[in-house]
Amino acid sequence: MDAGQSLIVELEDAIQSGAADKRVEVMRRVTDLFVADADRFNDQQVDVFDAVLGQLIKKIEGKALIELSRRLGPIKNAPSDVLQRLARDDDIAVAEPVLTQSTRLSDNDLIEIANTKTQGHLLAISGRSQIGTTVTDALLQRGDHQVFHKLAGNYGANFSENGFTSLVAHSQRDEQLAEKIGLRLDVPEPLFRELLSRATETVRTRLLAVAGPESRYQIQRVLANISQNERHEAGFQDEQEYADAHARALAMRNEGRLNEAELFEFAKANRDADMIAALSLLCGAPMSLVAKLLNSEHREAVLIPCKAAGLEWQTVRMILNCRSAGRIASDQDIDSARIDYAKLSASTAQRVLRFWQVRQTASNAGAATVSGATASASEALRSQYSMAKRAQA
Repeated sequence: MDAGQSLIVELEDAIQSGAADKRVEVMRRVTDLFVADADRFNDQQVDVFDAVLGQLIKKIEGKALIELSRRLGPIKNAPSDVLQRLARDDDIAVAEPVLTQSTRLSDNDLIEIANTKTQGHLLAISGRSQIGTTVTDALLQRGDHQVFHKLAGNYGANFSENGFTSLVAHSQRDEQLAEKIGLRLDVPEPLFRELLSRATETVRTRLLAVAGPESRYQIQRVLANISQNERHEAGFQDEQEYADAHARALAMRNEGRLNEAELFEFAKANRDADMIAALSLLCGAPMSLVAKLLNSEHREAVLIPCKAAGLEWQTVRMILNCRSAGRIASDQDIDSARIDYAKLSASTAQRVLRFWQVRQTASNAGAATVSGATASASEALRSQYSMAKRAQA
């Protein structure tokens, strides 16, 4: 009783006097009293602490408020009004412990704070153990790249379809964000497919390396489906067309009739399947890989298998004109390709093609390799050009 009466006297004295040091000392003693038996207090008793602490912190700032926030943030029945005050403090050091941990804040509270406070406040909310879809929508609407990354890596954060759409859209320019999204199991399949379709070879490889068994299976399954669709988009709408073209090319090779002249005629006649099957056997690469390369938007990807097969420029030019559903390349593109093709050595082309083939074979269903071909081709060609220039010098 004496201790309780002493604290009451000190409380009255601290509130009346307005002395900051005295307020801080009494606030600490009241907080100690609450924290020690928080799980035993009923709502009415908690309201008493709320009123007392609310009066004390009106003229307290800085380290004392940070300390109070850290102590009250994790407590499930902490004084509600005090938490509301701390959560809205402009100093993120004060607000963060409550925003990150307190279960006393409603979704409406969090949305209001997300709509009105700093990026630091949004980042703190993004670290909560559980976040509802309406809150993540608000965070994604105003948040910067740190907020996006925090949310993507927080498996307690729930997203609406619009939220996931926003995440995937931002990942197009951010490989690290794409990796974090790719490891989530709750991404809707259409958006997950879009994410992996646009992901670089580096991102796909890292995802497969770090994913757990369940995530890895999902990634592999989607990549395999993407690979199958890419084969269709590459010009083989009918799987039988693959088999028939390959059989014809094999028969021609066995009869000694498969050569560059025949390949030229296939390209000239826009016989895509026969052209790809013939080039596949001449350069020694799988049809699926050659099909992907010939239908790439990047010129270098087309030149590699052609150089590996030892084709003359006139045949390569015909293939360039035939590729991508028969679209005709501009004179400028053709001239640039001619220069690039002359600089590219057969040994480099064969080495790059073998590298792609090994990567394709090593991955599941070849799904995670071919899409990286154009980037690797560009790097290989730049290296080849540099060597050629040094040799000429």
